[in-house]
Amino acid sequence: MSAETAEATGPAKDPVDGPSDAVSRRREQRGWYFYDFACSVYSTSVLTVFLGPYLTSIAKAAADADGFVHPLGIPVRAGSLFAYSVSVSVVVAVITMPIVGAAADRTGRKKPLLALAAYVGAAATTGMFFLDGHRYLLGAFLLIVANASVSVSMVLYNAYLPQIAEPDERDAVSSRGWAFGYTSGAFVLVLNLVLYTGHDSFGLSKPDAVRICLASAGVWWGAFTLVPLRRLRDRRVAPGGEGAVGSGWRQLMATLRDMRRHPLTLSFLLAYLVYNDGVQTVISQASVYGSEELGLDQTTLITAVLLVQVLAVAGALGMGRLARRHGAKRTILGSLVVWTLILVAGYFLPAGKPVFFYVLASAIGMVLGGSQALSRSLFSHLVPHGKEAEYFSAYEMSDRGLSWLGPLVFGIAYQLTGSYRDAIISLVIFFVIGSVLLARVPVRRAVAAAGNPVPERI
Repeated sequence: MSAETAEATGPAKDPVDGPSDAVSRRREQRGWYFYDFACSVYSTSVLTVFLGPYLTSIAKAAADADGFVHPLGIPVRAGSLFAYSVSVSVVVAVITMPIVGAAADRTGRKKPLLALAAYVGAAATTGMFFLDGHRYLLGAFLLIVANASVSVSMVLYNAYLPQIAEPDERDAVSSRGWAFGYTSGAFVLVLNLVLYTGHDSFGLSKPDAVRICLASAGVWWGAFTLVPLRRLRDRRVAPGGEGAVGSGWRQLMATLRDMRRHPLTLSFLLAYLVYNDGVQTVISQASVYGSEELGLDQTTLITAVLLVQVLAVAGALGMGRLARRHGAKRTILGSLVVWTLILVAGYFLPAGKPVFFYVLASAIGMVLGGSQALSRSLFSHLVPHGKEAEYFSAYEMSDRGLSWLGPLVFGIAYQLTGSYRDAIISLVIFFVIGSVLLARVPVRRAVAAAGNPVPERI
């Protein structure tokens, strides 16, 4: 595809490459928001709601008398297939993200790589329409491809932020992107739930309705990706350096060695890794806690997911405004206090009382989008100029590729105590340690050390 190009800026004094005209910059930002609008439907409708139970049912239908399926001759309990597939997709993403990030930085061609990752993921998701009968291997393969693709695409998407937004406006721009994503996720989930619950009136079986819901997320992802691809611009990089990415492992090691030159950036990334692991585990395990410990039905749990999506829009925008007044670091620290209180309240939730679960879901929604959006915008200030995609690949690995420790702690706590209440309260440690690590990062000095202009409030 053709792309507008602009000369790369030399020094890191102005991280926004290209025309200084505010109208052009706003147009590019609006296009950037729409990638969140496009791909968030996959995370909400496919990964969070529909695919896990449906793929598990297909695997159980194909299982032997002992409840095992045998992908590649390996005995796997049918109920574990979904979790193992997600784990494999994480490994694929972790290997791929640094390679793609480095390629984008060295060639300046983020947009073609974004298009490739997005449409591979959208095609895999749309292909889930063909999951029926005993096709659990097809389901596992499509899940691995789609989940790895969305992670890779987010590396490239996030790497645009320092280029399309001035330092003082990144908190707001990042928050609006999250708000767009939560809006689309909630909207499509409502449409899917209407189709699913009213499948008889549409002349569909339940499996047919689920397959349409899965495929529609892929169609949505692909269709709305056209907007950012039309509006985002590629930047030409300065001549010099290697022309090819080379070995993936060699590039990964080179990225890590380069990050060692910026220890304050690494300090923030470590803090983010810890507290984000807690956030991701709360989200992934909330439905298990609600169903197994609180005895809530599926309708209540899905409605709670919708509530989180809707309120996350307001939360992302509201925390963006707070960051403009108090700085991103203080606002994130405040959100981590709220996350800790959520876990304490969750420990004491009475069973069989949906209203209290909805209150907790509301609190999660109010801090979920904001804490993630502000973390992204704060990290963008700590990235050396010209290494945006490479560094955001490490950030994305922290966000998606390394979020295994929280579920492990949750599982061990349940295994040792037999109580999901003890398991959920065990996650407090991630928010406490993450808060301490973040509080110790001198962010103004970290921004300056990365060679970037220091915003008035950060």
